[in-house]
Amino acid sequence: MKLKLLSSLLVMVVQTGVFAQSVEIIKAEAEKQTGYALELCKHLHANPELSFQEFETSKRMASELEQIGFEVTRNFGGNSVIGVFRNGDGPTVMLRTDMDALPVEEKTGFDFASIKTADLNGDEVAVMHACGHDIHMSTWTGTLRSLVDLKDEWSGNLLVIAQQAEEYSGGAGQAIEAGLFSKFPVPDYALAYHINPELETGQIGLRGGPVFAGVKTVEITVYGVGGHGAYPQKCIDPIVIASRIVTDLQTIVSRELSPTEPAVVTVGSIHGGTRPNIIPDEVKMELTLRYFSDETIKKVIAAIERISAAAAKTAGMPDDKLPKVFVDPAETPPVLNDNELSADVIGFASDVIGAENIIETQPEMVGEDFGKYGLTPEDVPICLIWLGSTSPELMAKLKAEGLRPSPLHSPTLTPDYENTIKTGIEVMTANVIGLIKK
Repeated sequence: MKLKLLSSLLVMVVQTGVFAQSVEIIKAEAEKQTGYALELCKHLHANPELSFQEFETSKRMASELEQIGFEVTRNFGGNSVIGVFRNGDGPTVMLRTDMDALPVEEKTGFDFASIKTADLNGDEVAVMHACGHDIHMSTWTGTLRSLVDLKDEWSGNLLVIAQQAEEYSGGAGQAIEAGLFSKFPVPDYALAYHINPELETGQIGLRGGPVFAGVKTVEITVYGVGGHGAYPQKCIDPIVIASRIVTDLQTIVSRELSPTEPAVVTVGSIHGGTRPNIIPDEVKMELTLRYFSDETIKKVIAAIERISAAAAKTAGMPDDKLPKVFVDPAETPPVLNDNELSADVIGFASDVIGAENIIETQPEMVGEDFGKYGLTPEDVPICLIWLGSTSPELMAKLKAEGLRPSPLHSPTLTPDYENTIKTGIEVMTANVIGLIKK
């Protein structure tokens, strides 16, 4: 045991010694690239595009890669852009950014606030980078510019993807299906950022293991026997059955799963009936499910099916008219950070921004399709890193007033753009160089 521990410590010392020589160079390069990345971010923020409509954004990302010498493949599996930079023998590191914005009307008052645009139907809609993908893209660009400038510091390959449709959880899967890992170098590591308004600029959040939850959508069609609202005794009311189902679904997480087994069952949509004096024939419900393990989601779905059938049988519905439970096959798997890769990132980031600025974050029940890159047969280690985006001054002011920063997807999301981008470039450049030198 002592020999094993000593060996591990010696490896850490050697790695840190090699990497430490690059830290000041990385910090200086990040400072140099921040201004360019900030202007790019403002442009992207002012010109957002919805999922699967990232046409101009995709062109801009491809152009940024071409300018710094990447081999570029446009429109890969849709609007995604793939770049490869070959810099001698060594590992391949993959960096991913997402590109799509949200149908949110911006209320920040920025002079570079987003504009309205047309959706796929040609209707004018408000669109905003309310999830920070503008920062993700500009930090990604600044990092790649830094790595190309510092190419004498490392030897290996970069595989990068500007990915479409993260908000719809479709972009990662489409890129994989189009042959991301068969047509391009298979990465030894895959990294990505997501901004976090709950963290201050200058900080990153990180953990090994579960980071974001898996997401499934379930539709339940509840059948009844319709009729006049004045004669309920002649009907079987599907609205009452649906109400019973909604109530009983709340017992799945609270009473059927272990308190240490995280899950969410939310009924987000329920529709039935046309008039107040008519008992309808059916009611439709839509649910979102969140989970971290396959075992958990199987238990949840089985419970939904059992509860739905029991509610209908209790009301007197025959077996051939029990609720139809449809589990959408489209799925966002959990994001599970590789433990060893996460530990490496913590070490590299500590050298650049200080260990005190590495925050151990808790798993979140929101979804992110980055996890798909780690679930292919190639078994690529992945790590998604939270990037602090609220200025320390604003955070202190809000805390003093008993308030919290505007969350992701908010029309008033107000990141500290410049310092967020600068920290992001520093840390991600350090990650790549550190991993390759490891």
